[in-house]
Amino acid sequence: MPLRLIFMGTPDFAVPTLLELAGHGHEIAAVYTRAPKPGGRRGLALVPTPIETEARRLGIPVLTPKTLKTEDALAAFRAHEADAAVVVAYGMILPQAILDAPKLGCYNLHASLLPRWRGAAPINRAIMAGDAESGVMVMKMDVGLDTGDVAMAERLPITDAMTASDLHDRLSRIGADLMVRAMAALARGGLTLTKQAEGGVTYAAKIEKAEARIDWTKPAHTVLRHIHGLSPFPGAWSEVTLDGEAARLKILRCALADGRGEPGAVLDEQLTIACADGAIRVTELQRAGKGPMKAADFLRGTPVAPGRRFG
Repeated sequence: MPLRLIFMGTPDFAVPTLLELAGHGHEIAAVYTRAPKPGGRRGLALVPTPIETEARRLGIPVLTPKTLKTEDALAAFRAHEADAAVVVAYGMILPQAILDAPKLGCYNLHASLLPRWRGAAPINRAIMAGDAESGVMVMKMDVGLDTGDVAMAERLPITDAMTASDLHDRLSRIGADLMVRAMAALARGGLTLTKQAEGGVTYAAKIEKAEARIDWTKPAHTVLRHIHGLSPFPGAWSEVTLDGEAARLKILRCALADGRGEPGAVLDEQLTIACADGAIRVTELQRAGKGPMKAADFLRGTPVAPGRRFG
């Protein structure tokens, strides 16, 4: 039996869930998303969120309230007479009155294995911390920060080759299917909720630009996970002298490599760089003001000789 749903989401990560819910026959009464922001050339045009773009394509009404804490916002939310709300990376706190409005509750798709990595940047933090796995969970929301009871979960191994972008895309697709299954169970009265474990709680703080500089005095595996956890945004970076000037390079992909040397030293002509323990070989990078490119293509135009130092 299809449900009447309110969908609340903002970025690309949320798009597959919206499309899958609509495709499985659920009635999306309204979409809530963040307001358009200046973008495009010179920032003159207002750019809608990916969710707004998809909702309008599907003919679904879109609302972009600045707050949900007013009586007017609550009245508008209640007026949709939704069975439930689905929340995927919405970016705004839902007050208790909003959580209580749908008769079956509000359900969030979160990109971690709760209670590990509650908060803003679970995908990045899982990779940067060297976690062996990640996943997605559907939870019934309460007023805490990702503290609600869990309904369903799917796990996914994290390999050393995965960037934040790779994991984001995999979890987005897995999460869409998971939420569809959760709403089907909710519709037939068979959705089981389990309280989160009290131990193992960690918080995925927002990524700060100051974290992006690569510390070559760390072990090679730590450096690799730091690079991949920040790829493609904001991008882990380091400086090296090119054409007589200091140049900032974002390293987007790399692999563990053989070799030892002073941390930050270039060990060969394939851009193998020494870390405190072992080395990494750069496979994709981006120079300031340029687009991403394969390291091999970059080196053909800008050789980086062994002995150069990144710092």
